[in-house]
Amino acid sequence: MHELEKIVAEITEKLQIQLSFYPENGKADGVPTCDKQFEGITDDGNYTFFRFSFKNTGYIGVLSGTDKAQYNLATLLPYYIESSVDRETELSKTEHLKKILLGECSTLSVYKYATKYSVRGSACFTLVLRVPKMMKETLAVIEQYGGNTLDTAVQMSEETCALVKFLDRSENEYQSSVDYAEFLAQSLKEELGIDVAVGVGSTVHELKDVAQSYMRAENALRYADVFEAKGNVHSYREFILVKMLEDVPETKLNEYLTDLTDESFRELFDDEEMLSTAEEFLRSSLNVSETSRNLYMHRNTLLYRLDKIEKATGLNIRSFSDAVSFRVMTVIHRLLGK
Repeated sequence: MHELEKIVAEITEKLQIQLSFYPENGKADGVPTCDKQFEGITDDGNYTFFRFSFKNTGYIGVLSGTDKAQYNLATLLPYYIESSVDRETELSKTEHLKKILLGECSTLSVYKYATKYSVRGSACFTLVLRVPKMMKETLAVIEQYGGNTLDTAVQMSEETCALVKFLDRSENEYQSSVDYAEFLAQSLKEELGIDVAVGVGSTVHELKDVAQSYMRAENALRYADVFEAKGNVHSYREFILVKMLEDVPETKLNEYLTDLTDESFRELFDDEEMLSTAEEFLRSSLNVSETSRNLYMHRNTLLYRLDKIEKATGLNIRSFSDAVSFRVMTVIHRLLGK
């Protein structure tokens, strides 16, 4: 029996009521349904309908009857059902936070955590660290270098852990997350001799939104792998264009690539030397001198390659508008090849 079905069966037995439910956006097999749009609670003269959420999925609850008793139950039951999953076991702080990061906790459960550990109303961001070895020691170092007692690190898998860092109101929220990630990666290098990759999530103003920050930090690491990004620290902000294009159906991306590139352009995608030169040029803000230094390449060699790219693609990537077009095409190419 489904977990929610068990909870509803227990409520039905304990309260001796007729209670059923159906998915808000699904089929209602053998269950009375409400034909009108509503918020909160409504009835059709025979049944009382109420909305509730269970593990981030919306449902419609159905009570037989429409008197005051049914209305009162319809008011209380959403809170009871949402919190039922959290009453199964008493979670430790890290277990509870892990469920919150994975989006497995109800709104009430997140509120309980925030209240219990005094983080209500505190802005925070998430770092996801990919740890090649020494996970236990890594967590100890993270705790040692934590900025305040509210920060909590939790192991998410064999090779990853997450740190939720809470911000003082005086901190610069836009800059501090990447700066802190750099500091933490360097500290782990000095203390344990290990290189960790760090994904930086967005800053959110309430703990209830921290799962979004965690997801963005995970995506930053994933995109860094796909695009072979340099460095140990990667923010989700680096990959906003990638995220936008990833949401486009693959068939449409293929269509764009076919329509907007010719054979010589596509041949360039297979030339890793030329492609890496172009991408370093873009990373260096279209600065020839900086790109030459970073690639240990003579300036004239770099200019020759840029001219060769222009002949192959028709795009002069020394021009900002052409550089943007080239970047879009290379992102699509990488996404389709992932």
